[in-house]
Amino acid sequence: MIEISYLGFELISLHLSHTSLTTDQGKVMAAAKLYGAVESAETMRALVSLYEHDLEFEFIPIDLKAGEHKRQPCLSLNPFGEVPVFQDGDMVIFESRAIMRCISFIYPKPGKEHIFMEPKMQGIVAGWIDVEDHQFDPLASKLRWELVYKPKNGLATDEALVAKMEAKLGLVLDIYEKRLEHSKYLGGCKFPSADLTHLPNLYYLMGTKVKRLFPSRPHVSTWCDEILSRPSWKKVVEMIEMAQL
Repeated sequence: MIEISYLGFELISLHLSHTSLTTDQGKVMAAAKLYGAVESAETMRALVSLYEHDLEFEFIPIDLKAGEHKRQPCLSLNPFGEVPVFQDGDMVIFESRAIMRCISFIYPKPGKEHIFMEPKMQGIVAGWIDVEDHQFDPLASKLRWELVYKPKNGLATDEALVAKMEAKLGLVLDIYEKRLEHSKYLGGCKFPSADLTHLPNLYYLMGTKVKRLFPSRPHVSTWCDEILSRPSWKKVVEMIEMAQL
């Protein structure tokens, strides 16, 4: 079960399947906490990582519109005033990709680890995480802003910017296509964080006209369909949909 606590408000529980964290002595540990906003792509990245590892955690929504992330107690967790923040005991980590990497290393799922023990493969995964961060995300985020958030908030879409970003994203996806011709996932033969980190933006892009970039790149299209169908991501989508009610 994941508990959702609202700062200063009542506690709401969502009944979702998770396993408990245990110590070496078998005692149940207190659930970790994730502070964030469901509508935030960065929070989605941390959520799907937690779900992938079957961790029990308490989700504490932060109201971004009200500026809660810029006030205490949030600033005591992340002095930069951003979400998400992951807290487990005395360990506090911010920045979604750092949270994702931390979860993969500290809570590996036996037989389904998101990490490789070989230094060479660790380097490859780290490289593709950086590719997502520096090549894919800047373009996808601008497209998400123009095609999702602006229309939702009654703002005019900058079609010239969309065309420019879409063309650049197509070039990035061409490189992905070549990589996926020889590898099931960007990060290797098993589903690693390098692929997981793409999920939030892919989810939004597939609901826009930019999805037309994918069918002409069959390996990218298959990869996208597969990772978006993972049970962990479906749980995040469920949270997104519930927040929109």
